[in-house]
Formats: sequence, structure tokens, C-alpha cells
Amino acid sequence: MKVIVESGATKSDWRVFSAEGQQTGRHILSGINVSTSSMDHNLATLAAGLEAIGSQELEGIYFYTAGVVTDEIRELFSGFILQRIRVGEVEVCTDLVAAARAVCGRQSGIAAILGTGSNTCFYDGKDVSQKVRSGGYIIGDEGSGAVLGKLFIADFIKGLIPAEVAEDFASRYDASYAGIVEKVYRSATPAQTLGSLAPFILSHYDNDYVRGLVDGNFRSFINRSLKRYDTERYPVGVVGGFGWACKDILSRLCAEEGVRLGTFLPEPIDGLIRYHSCKI
Repeated sequence: MKVIVESGATKSDWRVFSAEGQQTGRHILSGINVSTSSMDHNLATLAAGLEAIGSQELEGIYFYTAGVVTDEIRELFSGFILQRIRVGEVEVCTDLVAAARAVCGRQSGIAAILGTGSNTCFYDGKDVSQKVRSGGYIIGDEGSGAVLGKLFIADFIKGLIPAEVAEDFASRYDASYAGIVEKVYRSATPAQTLGSLAPFILSHYDNDYVRGLVDGNFRSFINRSLKRYDTERYPVGVVGGFGWACKDILSRLCAEEGVRLGTFLPEPIDGLIRYHSCKI
């Protein structure tokens, strides 16, 4: 048996599956994120997940989360796992590796994460060998839900939103200037706060202003991130709920920009199961 742990800031998804890729167990726990959560919280969640799996001997456990940027972090998590469970192989990787393996398998290609944030890489079939820095939602993250929310709010507080869209927004949210500033700047997770506006914004995509905002956000992502790779030779696979929700829009814009798209996945877990079952 093998286990994949695919985690974000909100939840960690634990899948137990056979060598043939048949799922035999699943556990949903709180999120594990090296970048945003305390290590005490991360290790406590990891311990709870290992306990939920039980004492069965495993062929491998494959742990994917954001913020795994040093060998020390990998060794900390690997050692913690090996102390608590019998397992033949332990691998600790970033969420970007998870996305690349899910959409590229063991083939070379370009992988993109489009969710609350955005990230990209070139994957040579084994390793991430090129990466354009994302910069986070303040100085980068083009194409993401958080940046779309930031662009919308910036225009709203300056009175640049068409009246019908602004009125609908004010009927659903605290649209006072003080309320907006409080919500964004005092939030423990401002990127998620801004990203949570994406469904509302997309619901008005038939409005010319909103269409321009959404398309402009994606065009910035295409030109500032995707085109930094060899998009003439390699397709781009996309992982993430925001990318999945906007796949028709993104597909049209990429076609206009000469960028070839491959697989779309709302989340990487099913692709990872295929990868670790050697089916791709």
C-alpha cells in the first residue's frame, strides 16, 4: 500500500491506495503549509494523519505541500514520519512538484498552478528544472484569484466599477471603505480574502469591464510567466480550482497568444495517484 498526502493551507487530503491505483482509504485533516502554518501545528496534523492510517506497513508515503524549500524541512518531515510508521520510501515535495507530476507524469512539460495564488515551472519528466518566481499576490501571482480580487477592489474603492456591478457587489458584501480596508488588511489570510471574491467577479463576466479585468489578469499571467518557457515546444498543464473554473476563458486566451494547453485538473490528487501507480 502507498499513501499520498496533498495539502494546502485549509486542508490535507490523505489517500491510501494499492500498487494498482485502487483507493482503499481517505482522510481529510486540517492543512499543512510550511509557509503559513506553525511547525507545531504542521507536525501535530502529520501525527494525526499517520495515526489515522494505522500500523499497516507501507511501500511508500509521498507528502506534498507548499513551502518545502530546504533540505532541512524535507529531513524534518521525513524523520518525523519514519519515527512513527513502517514505510519503505518517504518523499517530501513542494506543491509545484505535485502539480507537475499530476499533469505531466513522466513526460517533459510546463505546469501551472492557478488557485488563490499562481505558480509555474518547467518539468523535465523527473525534476523541476526551471521556475519563474511567482512573487506572491502583492508583487506577482498574475492570473490568480487573489490578484483578480485585488484588481477589482482597487477599482471599486476608486469608483471605477460599472454601476450595475458595483450595486450588486454592495448588496452582497460590506462595501464601505472602512469595511473593505478592515477585511483585507486585518485578515489573517488576505490572499484568501481577496481570492474569495473571484466567483462574484466571474458571475459578471458578460459585462465588458469585468471581461476586460479577467482577461487582462490572465494575459498578464500568459505573457509574464508562461511565455518565459518554451511554449512552442511544450504544452502547459493547469492545476487548481480557479484555473478549472476559468478553463474555457484561459483556453481561448492561450490560443490567441499561441500557447498550447494540455491537461486541466481542479486538484492534483488523482493525477498523483496515477503517477505513483506508474500509470503515467
